[in-house]
Amino acid sequence: MEGSMTQGAGQGHEPDTGYEAAPGYGTAPDFQPAAGYEQGYPPPAVSGYEGAPPPAAAPAAVPPGYEPTRPDTPLVPPGYTPTAHDLPVITDASLPGERPGPLYVVGDVHGYLHELLAALHESGLVDEDGHWSAGSARLWFLGDFTDRGPDGIGVIELVMQLSAEAAAAGGYCRALMGNHELLLLGAHRFGDTPVNSTGGTASFLAAWRLNGGQPSDMERLEDRHLTWISRLDAAHLTDGHLLVHSDTTAYLDYGSSIEEMNDAVTGVLQRADADECWDLFRKFTKRFAFRGDGGPDAAREMLGTFGGERVVHGHSPIPYLLGEGGEPQVDGEAAAPVIHGPMVYADNLAVAMDGGVTMEGRLLVAQLPLVG
Repeated sequence: MEGSMTQGAGQGHEPDTGYEAAPGYGTAPDFQPAAGYEQGYPPPAVSGYEGAPPPAAAPAAVPPGYEPTRPDTPLVPPGYTPTAHDLPVITDASLPGERPGPLYVVGDVHGYLHELLAALHESGLVDEDGHWSAGSARLWFLGDFTDRGPDGIGVIELVMQLSAEAAAAGGYCRALMGNHELLLLGAHRFGDTPVNSTGGTASFLAAWRLNGGQPSDMERLEDRHLTWISRLDAAHLTDGHLLVHSDTTAYLDYGSSIEEMNDAVTGVLQRADADECWDLFRKFTKRFAFRGDGGPDAAREMLGTFGGERVVHGHSPIPYLLGEGGEPQVDGEAAAPVIHGPMVYADNLAVAMDGGVTMEGRLLVAQLPLVG
């Protein structure tokens, strides 16, 4: 679905404290993000914050009658390690001269395993048992697997499984680093250790709790999950699409090429300095760089540095991006926008893939390039 934003709202950013707006969005015509969003700082004593969990999310669209199940026995080739940094394609379909399979991307999942399986099945990427069924297709996840939803570790397990199964079938399934992966890593590594923040006292654990961190995910987190997460790249260029998680130009702070930037991000995680990791998380939590009058220029700056013809991102839910006024009216009141698919904006230079599964949206899986 192609579309363009109402111009004039300007670029918005996540606060320096790293705290995100609460799940949900305003519906008034003069939409504003959740209270405190721009200032971004919760009540003063945030260290060890034990706030209530986010509001329960509305159920996402699932095909009628479809009841996906998690595979009990992944179809993993002998000796295959899904935590390898560059996941290989194992079969002969990867030989030079072979035409690559279709390219798909998945927006933010946030622990909604049931909805993810349903969306992948609807797109023909997995069978009714949740196993890879797309042959040589290429699938990229844009990050944010955990937090807010019920089964973030189950989502990570599924992505790791599909990476092995896709490689065995001649395709691939790969993933990018989202800001919530950085948050989960930080909460696990540093806990309540204070970090330098322009907004005052902060810690990874407090931010994780405030942003929908699920205790069940932390309890089930294993070394192999941490290894897999820490090796994720921050960006990838394929078929003219610059794939990133966040709609921010902060990636430019870490390098003048994709390779240099990815290496720099990996280096930050390997050094495991709490303040340095916090700064990385804070930057990758910024958003809305491609929205408003300056959005196209910001997209061109990213594309001019890293390559590609379009930036494809998650992170900012499409309902947020549509929240500049002019929402459809129901009985005189603004109604929540209906999300049918990805949103193309910023003079056709940016594609938003976060359908807002944690609110009244849907989990998006789309084939690139977008048509129609």
